Amino acid sequence: MDFALNEEQQAISELAGQVIGDASTNERLRELEKADGPRFDAALWASLAETGILGAFLPEEHGGAGLDLIALGGALEHVGRTAAAVPLWETCGLGVPAIAEFAPASLAAEILPKVADGSMILTAGWHEDLGEPLLPTTIASRNGDCWELTGTKICVPAGAIADAFLMPAAIEGGSVGLFLVRKTGEGVGIEPLDTTLGDPQAAVLMALAPAELVAEGYESLQWTYDRAVATQCAVASGVFAEALRLTAEYTKERKQFDVPIASFQAVAHRAADAFVDTEAIRLTSKQALWRLSVDMPASAEVAVAKYWVSFGGQRVVHTAQHLHGGVGVDRDYPLHRYFLMAKEIELQLGGSTRQLLALGKIIANEAV
Repeated sequence: MDFALNEEQQAISELAGQVIGDASTNERLRELEKADGPRFDAALWASLAETGILGAFLPEEHGGAGLDLIALGGALEHVGRTAAAVPLWETCGLGVPAIAEFAPASLAAEILPKVADGSMILTAGWHEDLGEPLLPTTIASRNGDCWELTGTKICVPAGAIADAFLMPAAIEGGSVGLFLVRKTGEGVGIEPLDTTLGDPQAAVLMALAPAELVAEGYESLQWTYDRAVATQCAVASGVFAEALRLTAEYTKERKQFDVPIASFQAVAHRAADAFVDTEAIRLTSKQALWRLSVDMPASAEVAVAKYWVSFGGQRVVHTAQHLHGGVGVDRDYPLHRYFLMAKEIELQLGGSTRQLLALGKIIANEAV
């Protein structure tokens, strides 16, 4: 399989890498992390809008460039590589695909141009206290011609700074739906969460909160969730690639007995294993994105990518920490961010055991 990017995909990846890389330096991130308020780089977010990166992944009929998930994955890798404090994945990976694909034309025409100019941040709330993401316990009920949602979503990415949320909910009669809830709606409560990384997660509490139906049916939830997970795996691919790069550079410079520790056999073996895991994460994530971008069935490929991110990714960042020694836990050195991002991503995806169980069910169903 050829994973080479075409000209448009390569161009947006390079542009995103330049814009995000120039702005999201270790010094800038330390400044944000020491400041009061959420870990959010508003200046970089504005730059992503001004350079057309936010609009690149929107449909052409809404002023975007219509670039696919592979192109988005390339940009998101740079978010992971730099630990950038911007909700690019939350907005363009969690929010945009479903609105562009399923939302009524009037709703899409209202929301998507605001995404392009940076004035609207989107996210989605897939996690609840109990249950699976595709089996929500949040309840959607009708009030005349309108919908209202009641329930609580936890650990909502960028929930503290988002303007609107995509919320899966159960509908009376046994169906499920995907709804748009605005943060300013009556009955919507936002509780910011303190996280180890400092990113602006939140719990979103809804009590008969006004909502707009985006899509109904399990197929639409599965379609949206697969894209949410695959794009998050692209972020993770960048996280682990950068953790490995930092480790390679450090072990070449750090000396014991007047020789670089990279020359020690035990160190070389651990670094080689981390390289294999990083490549597995990169390739499985790209395969999932490619199949989704051409509308091929991809639930198994997404589950495989999730497994490698959850399992292989933890091995990569633990290796990085061990080979750095005490330097790895110095908060003035950038490695700690990648360890924390890796752990948050693993928890959001559900851990490696859950991914193996999900993949086993897919294999068993296909064998019937």
